[in-house]
Amino acid sequence: MRTWTAIRPAVALSALLLCSAGTRAETADLCAVPGYLLFGDSLIQGVTAAAHKDKTLKVVVLGGTSSSLPGPSGASYAYPARLEVALRQRLPHLTVSVVTYTRPRQSASKIAENIEKLLLDQKPSLVVWQTGTYDAVHGTDPAAFRDTLSDGVETLQAGGADVVLMNMQYSPRTESIVAVDAYSDSMRWVAREREVPLFDRLAIMRYWYDAGHFDLFTATRDIGMAKSVHDCIGRALASLIIDAGRLESEKGTSAQ
Repeated sequence: MRTWTAIRPAVALSALLLCSAGTRAETADLCAVPGYLLFGDSLIQGVTAAAHKDKTLKVVVLGGTSSSLPGPSGASYAYPARLEVALRQRLPHLTVSVVTYTRPRQSASKIAENIEKLLLDQKPSLVVWQTGTYDAVHGTDPAAFRDTLSDGVETLQAGGADVVLMNMQYSPRTESIVAVDAYSDSMRWVAREREVPLFDRLAIMRYWYDAGHFDLFTATRDIGMAKSVHDCIGRALASLIIDAGRLESEKGTSAQ
């Protein structure tokens, strides 16, 4: 397994503030994520190579509608757009683009059917594959889900794309109704097997809820809160990508 033994000091911090300079302090506090929930040993070396050779970073978000927000301007506030903003701010020497390749109400196996077309059409350097919710709600066999995900990651890697897996959102309203643990565990297993990073959205959002950053139980239709959560997810995901890709700022210092 590829490992990174030289742990940077910032990774060892108990929490990382994921905001850019100039963001309001209260926003920074809301977006705080403990380092142990965000960083791991798996690297995205294709992203590293593309950044150094071509000065580009093309990201495709693959999955369902939890990557979107309603309304005519919803896309600009959803986490893929916020991810693009965060990456551009922190990696000004790279040409960054983030596009979405999502379909509503589809299982991982259905999404996997479109992977080869995605590779051909988009030619991404990185695919963020968010999945798990639909399969958990509809009771897909967890072993079948795991095999589908593993094969899909293998196909993406064989097609020249790095992969970051993203699991489901956390909802205190549904955690006692929808059994997501088997699917999140399967995603963790695939991430280890295929040596790819896992963005643990489930654990990160649960941390924000438990810490009182976001009241995810009562505010089910609060679009303002939804925008804030998506912004924080975008910032956190940018930090994971920068860390796993060993990307650096224009002056050659690690982007934190």
